[in-house]
Amino acid sequence: TGCEKEPSSYMWIYILLGNMLRGIGETPITPLGISYLDDFAKEENVPVYVACLHTIAMMGPMFGFLLGSLCAKLYVDVGFVDPGSITITPQDSRWVGAWWLGFLIGGAASFLSAIPFCFLPKSLKKPEEVKKDKTSHGLLGNTSAVRNKLSPEKTKPRKSSAMLKGKRFLWSLKKVLGNRMYFTFLCCSLLQFSGFIGFVTYKPKYMEQQYGQSTSKSNFLIGMTTLPPVGLGIFLGGLIMKKYKMSIIGATKFSFTMSFLSYAIGLLHFFVGCDNYAVAGMTVSYE
Repeated sequence: TGCEKEPSSYMWIYILLGNMLRGIGETPITPLGISYLDDFAKEENVPVYVACLHTIAMMGPMFGFLLGSLCAKLYVDVGFVDPGSITITPQDSRWVGAWWLGFLIGGAASFLSAIPFCFLPKSLKKPEEVKKDKTSHGLLGNTSAVRNKLSPEKTKPRKSSAMLKGKRFLWSLKKVLGNRMYFTFLCCSLLQFSGFIGFVTYKPKYMEQQYGQSTSKSNFLIGMTTLPPVGLGIFLGGLIMKKYKMSIIGATKFSFTMSFLSYAIGLLHFFVGCDNYAVAGMTVSYE
């Protein structure tokens, strides 16, 4: 009982706040980037550009796993202790890698990559050949109709702009969620990402426990084998949509076919497995 102590460090709060700030900063890139591509690019080129955007986004986790593999080979107190005094290796269960080093490297890279955004113009001119209305513009209806519906009558005093913006936001949110195709796509995306995140999260631990691999090697294998095919698939999907100029219905059929094949192949995981790892007191007795 003398060895039992309650954790007294509150450093996890800094990690939590740092991840919150990172998420706030990263969130606008995807929705605003896709909106920009949809507004300023030719309609037949949008699928390829969006595929490129998502492919590059998948390369980030790939390099993250590789960076994590490199950091895991370094001892947690690297730079503060003499490497010659460390008597354990990364294969030892007591080894703790330099997990904090990845935050510093990733944060510095994010900061440097954000600097060019400060030099973008406040507004951009839309090319003449893409000024025509697109089908995506009709999702929320005519903007002027929305403004006339939500704006107060001319005879009444003007309400505060904040209240008016709040009404417009709620009306737009209701309109989007009321779109059956979009809502169905949203539910499918939630299911797909939930399964993918669980697969990527627990696969390294499975490799460590089942095959006796180090944390460094597990992260390296995940980064090199799991994420690149996903990015390649996204890019090829964009090229196929561009080549055959798929409509919304055609893209839906294409997505359904690919998803069905993916799930069918994924069922093969149930037929591939290993015996339970021998853990005293859990899978085998202490004797």
